Amino acid sequence: MSSVADVLGALAEVARPDKAADWDSVGLQVGDLAARADTVGVCHEVTTDVVAAVEHDPVDLLVAYHPLLFRPTRTLIAGASPGGRAFRLARAGVALAVVHTAFDVAPGGAADALAAALGITDPAGFGPAWAGEAVKVVTFLPSAAADAVAAAMADAGAGTIGGYTACSFRSEGVGSFFAGAATHPAAGSTGGFNAEAEVRLEMIAPGSRRDAVVGALVAAHPYEEPAFDVYAVSANAGMVGRRGAVAPTTLAVFAEKVAAALETSVRFSGSADLPIGDVAVVPGSGSSLIDSAVGANVLVTGDVSHHDARRAADRGLAIIDAGHIPTERPGLERLYAAVARIAAETRAVGPDPDLWKEP
Repeated sequence: MSSVADVLGALAEVARPDKAADWDSVGLQVGDLAARADTVGVCHEVTTDVVAAVEHDPVDLLVAYHPLLFRPTRTLIAGASPGGRAFRLARAGVALAVVHTAFDVAPGGAADALAAALGITDPAGFGPAWAGEAVKVVTFLPSAAADAVAAAMADAGAGTIGGYTACSFRSEGVGSFFAGAATHPAAGSTGGFNAEAEVRLEMIAPGSRRDAVVGALVAAHPYEEPAFDVYAVSANAGMVGRRGAVAPTTLAVFAEKVAAALETSVRFSGSADLPIGDVAVVPGSGSSLIDSAVGANVLVTGDVSHHDARRAADRGLAIIDAGHIPTERPGLERLYAAVARIAAETRAVGPDPDLWKEP
């Protein structure tokens, strides 16, 4: 038997919640982490039809790409609304988890899937999706104590960068101090000026773990009065877009290729015979990344307004608007594959994949 926590723990290795944009809502939105998760479903977004499907053929956990509860929700009342659909899921005993921008930026996730669908080679990330508040905690201590203090800080939640844990940076220097008569310095002498070889130890941490990390630092530190600094930082964002090369073509021909690959209709702005070889892509709504994409020949994304297309043209960037959902659809195939693998590994049994296909 597997639990919701088991599945989400494994899913976090694929789409790390700490890499999601700070405005996004990812993770468990409905349900109990301790509940059973023997059956798991996947959907693009929680529509009325999806809710009806899980009411008719229940699953324990539904993994959605788009958030259901995106804006603050005051009530859960039956009806045609996000809150109403959340109420129906809860009543049916269906837990709901969301991946969204955590999966967009993930290696092999939605952005990479879109690039692969369009034949882009050697894609590189662009357009940071800045995560929530982070801090950098810095302390100064003897080299011999650095490993123990770093381990204590890591246990408290510091030092995680993507799939890496216990990450720290250390640099050597000299710390100087005058030890007062009432002090008991771990190094140096009381009542005199001292200069001691020290290591500067730095570790990143989520803002929510700041106090726990500082507490662990102080408890493990060998000094009577540890010196430490805490800085608010923006750090280690995942990249929500991809940019790479395609075989030389023109804008009009490439737009036709995009339409065929994504099985949709497209709009494009720019000269039909514009040479295309350098392509940027953003799944979903990518207008906010126009400036980041400048330098490419064309940006493929969805939900581009006339004014944003004009702004892109002024920067020398053509636009292919293939729609919000079609540009995310290649990622959904990879999400289903990832969840199916996780479900199998946690001994969960997934439903018929055709049940979760959306128009």
